[in-house]
Amino acid sequence: MAGSPRLEQPRPDRDPGLRPDRDPGLQPERTRLAWRRTTLSCTLVAILAGRQVVQHRGPGPVVVVAGALVLLVWIAFMAAAQLRMRAMSAGRPPCLSARTALALAGCTCALAVLGAAILV
Repeated sequence: MAGSPRLEQPRPDRDPGLRPDRDPGLQPERTRLAWRRTTLSCTLVAILAGRQVVQHRGPGPVVVVAGALVLLVWIAFMAAAQLRMRAMSAGRPPCLSARTALALAGCTCALAVLGAAILV
């Protein structure tokens, strides 16, 4: 129609009120899978540390205490990771708190140090 004015369609990229809700796509699933891989590798480290304690001939008190601490750190890591994986099931998961991030980083460092103590 040559003489009629052209009606402009609303554009969601220009009007924030027209933007649809966030479509997370596969990002939450990828993050959940990453947490699963992380907990699997943490479990493997704990199992190998326990195996080392059991196979050690006449383990001294340092080795036994380090093995027990590995178990406690592993439990703490698994609990924190499980909470995070449950939070990821929400449509818009909350950000990882600084306290949880610090606890998870501390667990990772503690596993590395305790694993080295068991090996030495």
